[in-house]
Amino acid sequence: MRFFILAIMFDSFYIALLNLTKPKFGRKAVLLTLHYICLTEIAFYMLLACFFSAFASQLNIGKISSGKAIIISILCVLLIYLKNWMRYNGKRRNILNAKSKKHKLQAWKLIAVPVACIIMAFIFYQAI
Repeated sequence: MRFFILAIMFDSFYIALLNLTKPKFGRKAVLLTLHYICLTEIAFYMLLACFFSAFASQLNIGKISSGKAIIISILCVLLIYLKNWMRYNGKRRNILNAKSKKHKLQAWKLIAVPVACIIMAFIFYQAI
């Protein structure tokens, strides 16, 4: 159920940014918004990974090697890009746009979410 709530949150971010950028950038707004939502998801999952890594290091739980962690991270990033590319392509985007409530999120809030996730991830990374 929690992942469903995250999906709804990322969907609302996607539609809000698409509606903000479409009048200014036209067709390039779709690509820009896709990169934004991928960056936001990667930052959020990086925050979770750093939190659990810091938590595990405080409990002296065994770690994986850095090489394996880098490979897993690269695979996760590629899977997130592939998932979002398939999810927000064409028909799904039109359905989300039609179903979305016409409330607008401010641009500063859309920018603050990935920035805050990245800053908090670096703070947790320092604790490792």
